[in-house]
Amino acid sequence: MAAGGKRSNLCTGWAFFFGRRLRWRSHGLWAITRNIEVTVRPRFLPERSSAEKSYFFWAYTIEITNRGADMVQLKTRHWRITDAYGRLQEVRGAGVVGEEPVLEPGQSFEYTSGVPLPTPSGFMSGSYGMISAAGEQFDISVPTFSLDSPGEKRTVN
Repeated sequence: MAAGGKRSNLCTGWAFFFGRRLRWRSHGLWAITRNIEVTVRPRFLPERSSAEKSYFFWAYTIEITNRGADMVQLKTRHWRITDAYGRLQEVRGAGVVGEEPVLEPGQSFEYTSGVPLPTPSGFMSGSYGMISAAGEQFDISVPTFSLDSPGEKRTVN
């Protein structure tokens, strides 16, 4: 598990995306559900991408911080990945990067993963299935984040 870092010099603002209230900072987009904060920082990887082969790759770093008073454990993930043509791919599975981290109050867990798309842009949204120390199961939101390659003209509908 990674300890939470210093958060200074922040640029913050509110955004509304598909009816969900999200907040961004200079170091990433974030959302809080039931006192659990999820921060996302995506980045395009040109060295793993090929426009000629219609293969575009992004890495994203996620930090999950337990701001509540009780221990929680991440058990499942659910991703909705949409490319520039609106094609949706859903991914469900146990844990993240082979782990089901336990977060005591104040603790954070950070990991990096990646996603390929056949288009130079898209977006991802998702949720994590959690369980409390008392055995209660609940979902937390991962903020929707944009996957944009440099130089790609962004279109907002």
